[in-house]
Amino acid sequence: MANTPLPLETAISALRTVLPLEAPADVLLSRFFRENPTLGAKDRAFIAELVFGVLRNLRSLDTACGKPTPRLLAIAWLVRIQGMNMRQLEPYLRGPEMDQVPAIKAFDLSAQPLAVQWDVPDWLADRLLATYGEAEATRLAAALRRSAPLDLRTNTILAKRDELLATLNAAGMTATATPYSPVGIRLADKPALSKYKPFLAGEFEVQDEGSQLLGYLVAPKRGEMVVDFCAGAGGKTLLLGALMNSTGRLYAFDVSEKRLTKLKPRLKRSGLSNITPQLITSEHDSRIKRLAGKIDRVLVDAPCSGLGTLRRNPDLKLRQNPESVAELTVKQASILAASSKLVKPGGRLVYATCSLLPEENEDIVTAFLAANPRFQLKNAAEVLKNQQINVDTGEYLRLNPADHATDGFFAAVMEADAAPASEKIKVKKAVIVTPEDSEALTTDAV
Repeated sequence: MANTPLPLETAISALRTVLPLEAPADVLLSRFFRENPTLGAKDRAFIAELVFGVLRNLRSLDTACGKPTPRLLAIAWLVRIQGMNMRQLEPYLRGPEMDQVPAIKAFDLSAQPLAVQWDVPDWLADRLLATYGEAEATRLAAALRRSAPLDLRTNTILAKRDELLATLNAAGMTATATPYSPVGIRLADKPALSKYKPFLAGEFEVQDEGSQLLGYLVAPKRGEMVVDFCAGAGGKTLLLGALMNSTGRLYAFDVSEKRLTKLKPRLKRSGLSNITPQLITSEHDSRIKRLAGKIDRVLVDAPCSGLGTLRRNPDLKLRQNPESVAELTVKQASILAASSKLVKPGGRLVYATCSLLPEENEDIVTAFLAANPRFQLKNAAEVLKNQQINVDTGEYLRLNPADHATDGFFAAVMEADAAPASEKIKVKKAVIVTPEDSEALTTDAV
């Protein structure tokens, strides 16, 4: 890094733009790059690395600086995280900074409270300590500060993983099979892929391995009716569609038109024909009610704090707080209750988040099961093992970057009781989708 001139002043300007965190950091940084179109690829990579590196380590760098400014935080990151020495830094330092660097370098992080050592707010440190204990929380916090690898998902409709691995490696990328997902690929670096031919041909999508495993918990079968209840930009929807071999019907529901719009080009590339994107007003939308009791499998990837994705979105730990998490848990419980009404007798319901907090995960599921005795919890490890995926975290799926090199994910698999014999005729009639249902479900489709 120090062998070539660094665009440090530009990186500091970018950091100054992002740090108020008036919007997600990635959105703010993308806007900065658009406003500075002359920046080359290497400069952009350095600027992004510095900005996100500071955000990942902000609390400890802030404390080490004493009176932090964006400029001093950037220098502290170069010293403490990147290991640059005074000789390397000297061309970039101004005035009193020469005297400040030795103190920043000598700052003893081990003497600080755990929240500072873990680079998280006090409230989050308390939650992590209570949930994981000090030793495990320390490992987890260290893993959350590291940059995430770039994971891909092979689109099995159009490609085979082994062949795609060979193609990627032949192109000079270091690509390996992921340890858990049977369709996952992990890249050692982060090459630009948006104009790469296999990507444009729909042979793969960018998707964290942990996210891929959620599709295997749903385990949809060919010809079934399936709902991705909070589809977003459709990463998991596309996986479910591929697992169904583009048969049956797969509804992608979301309340955000912007997110569903991002699914449109991905769907076009995918070669899938069984997906119906559908904009809804809320979890109580009338279009959803028309499908009550008719769906074989429902995935609820609920809106959450996103604290399992801090490797990619380090600003979330600064933008979330106990109050926002409490608001989310109310929404999560409501969405899970509403989506469960779609599940037909004998059907499957999967609740998932990318959170590490029990109040968004186990607590939501426990309360739901107590209020909905027709659903029974299934062992997530056994569901995956039946598909030759060996990752045993107990009844629930609990993934984290320290143990699994994935984002932090939680998932619970629940199945509805089969209908009593006396109701089988009614159930058989209920699974038929009427023309009115079809018409309602295609209205407002993106």
